[in-house]
Amino acid sequence: MFLNRTEAGLLLTDELERYKNNKDVIIVAIPRGGVPLGYVMAKKLNLALEIALSKKIGHPFHKEYAIGAVTLKNRILSDAAAEVSKIYIDEETGEIRELLNQRYTSYYGNKIPLNLSDKIIIIVDDGVATGNTLISSIQLIHQQQPKQIIVALPVAPPSALKKIKALPFVNKVICLLIPNNFQAVGQFYQEFNQVDDNEVIQLLKEANLNYTNS
Repeated sequence: MFLNRTEAGLLLTDELERYKNNKDVIIVAIPRGGVPLGYVMAKKLNLALEIALSKKIGHPFHKEYAIGAVTLKNRILSDAAAEVSKIYIDEETGEIRELLNQRYTSYYGNKIPLNLSDKIIIIVDDGVATGNTLISSIQLIHQQQPKQIIVALPVAPPSALKKIKALPFVNKVICLLIPNNFQAVGQFYQEFNQVDDNEVIQLLKEANLNYTNS
């Protein structure tokens, strides 16, 4: 059980000390819940912080079940998407891209996203349930040809971890809690408030200033 996302981020930092002050390492947080953890980790380890600006495509009859993911430029689909209407997938892709464009403007302003090519990427989220959404983000990050991909999570069920570890381009997975009795990520936090866009914007701004001035 974690007190909050800040504590979870600090505990993950302890597992990643070897990467401290390494200019070739970038922490990529999954918005929005992963950003408070990524901020703490970037600050403690003196690493650059980036976000994975992507969003899952939910199944038409079960929106929480990811059948793919979309970024501003790319789209990937899982095998489950083969049974879903192409019209639905294209419409969802368009709506998601519209949302991502809004988030891009809010999160980045005039800032250009970091180049992940040939870098060691530490992907962090506040936890995963099925792992499908995170896997989609990992696959999209892999397309940018990083040197290594490390996944850092406070909590995940064994079934999700198995899928993440099976990805051939994931070099290492760190997970602090691996409970068999898993219902939702929030059950493993005493405080699990929703993270809004304003908090994400503020944390990214502070992380960028801290890293630039270090």
